[in-house]
Amino acid sequence: MNRDEGLQRISEPGKVWDVLIIGGGATGLGAAVESASRGYSTLLLEQADFAKGTSSRATKLAHGGVRYLQQGDIKMVRHALHERGLMIRNAPHLAHVLEFVIPAYRWWEKAFYGIGLTVYDLLSGRLGLGHSRVLSLATTLEMIPTVNQAGLRGGILYTDGQFDDSRLAATLALTATDQGAVLLNYFPVKGLLKQQGQVAGAIATDAETGRDYKIQARAVLNATGIFTDSVRQMDDPEAKQMLSVSQGAHIMLDRSFLPGHAALMIPHTEDGRVLFAVPWHQHVIVGTTDIPTPNISLEPKAMQEEIDFLLRNATRYLARPVTRADVQSIYAGQRPLIKAGHGEKTSALSRDHTVITSKSNLVTITGGKWTTYRRMGEDAINHLTEIFGLEPRPSKTEKLRLHGYLEGASAEDPHSVYGSDYPQIAQLAQESPELGQLLHKRLPYQAAEVVWAARHEMARTVEDVLSRRTRALLLDARASQEAAPEVARLLARELGRDVAWQQAQVEQFRQLAENYILR
Repeated sequence: MNRDEGLQRISEPGKVWDVLIIGGGATGLGAAVESASRGYSTLLLEQADFAKGTSSRATKLAHGGVRYLQQGDIKMVRHALHERGLMIRNAPHLAHVLEFVIPAYRWWEKAFYGIGLTVYDLLSGRLGLGHSRVLSLATTLEMIPTVNQAGLRGGILYTDGQFDDSRLAATLALTATDQGAVLLNYFPVKGLLKQQGQVAGAIATDAETGRDYKIQARAVLNATGIFTDSVRQMDDPEAKQMLSVSQGAHIMLDRSFLPGHAALMIPHTEDGRVLFAVPWHQHVIVGTTDIPTPNISLEPKAMQEEIDFLLRNATRYLARPVTRADVQSIYAGQRPLIKAGHGEKTSALSRDHTVITSKSNLVTITGGKWTTYRRMGEDAINHLTEIFGLEPRPSKTEKLRLHGYLEGASAEDPHSVYGSDYPQIAQLAQESPELGQLLHKRLPYQAAEVVWAARHEMARTVEDVLSRRTRALLLDARASQEAAPEVARLLARELGRDVAWQQAQVEQFRQLAENYILR
């Protein structure tokens, strides 16, 4: 995946792409893999970095959605559970099985949740991950030794999936490239091209050089997540907004708060949301919140009410109080939810996806969630083939192994996310002792990973490396700030940047990381 080569491809005179995808998050990347693997010439443009927005800020769970089962959305849960199984099967280096324990504090909870989770198991069909079961008090404490024991009667065990969201995004980008697609980050679309009133491409700008490009395409797909309505209004300024945006925040804690291998799931908090405490990369994620927000942002900041909610509920269900000083990082993301009537409670809005076509044939896909990224891509490309008369070709992605596919990878190994690519990174470290050094003593990442990210994963900034190619910013925001100068130095060497660029990058990242630190 090379940006310079991509620029050459889009500069070819008279080039008309079969499919142009706007948006490089989970939905757009899934569509790019789907399109390219069918043999369509495919171009994806992302305004910032791949997965910069919502798609790097998830709870890191591949799941059907227990809460959606409670709401009676059986169809959506069944589809999501099927996709969960495919994700784990096709990317075992990035997605794995994880056990969850629901603590029971009231006499009826074991039976109530046990029955519901049995249905959950059945809906997963042949791609099921395991069977739920009721746990004794002793077994519950063995699995979740740091759970609040006051009034605890036992628990219920069930199985779901876990993955690394931005690493899966990078893997999808690499997979799409392997299949022949061209992907460009830092390439915002500024307008749409039209011929006889029909969308026929886009005007986009290389943010690094300021150069504009007119890109022609037979079909254009809007897969921009929370920015969906902005692109729709490029096509039709009178288009009514179809999204309500909600924000969710997470806090990152030391692994001592949840030292076992199982996750903790609280099925009903004070605001009716499900709350998770999940072991992830030797840390613990606690989340999430669900608050409507009118302020759409690529870099949202956790609100005080979200911070208070997470600290309060984590303390309520963990034996050890969680304080602001315990939080190693806090991050927030925004979800594109499809409006349902005039309801304002975002937890009740649709998490399913939809595909629509405008009068000028701009196709938009929005909604959904990470777990169903593949199905969303398949639905979108199926729709494009029908609308634009592309040669019908069957989907291959149900059985398509993603880039780096490697069986037997350990979720405890920080390098497992690279899959079969990791030996090449290790070789870099062997060839240069400098690249074998850790970026920071509290982070598991080597300098060689910065070089790899620049050469092979289109990392262009310090933030790209520390937030998304590695997960340093989410794991320990302060440590990532301290690692920034070395990352800038290594990147500058790879990208041919000067000292002034390095200094600017470090300062920009330092300011960004302040939003991830609780003072």
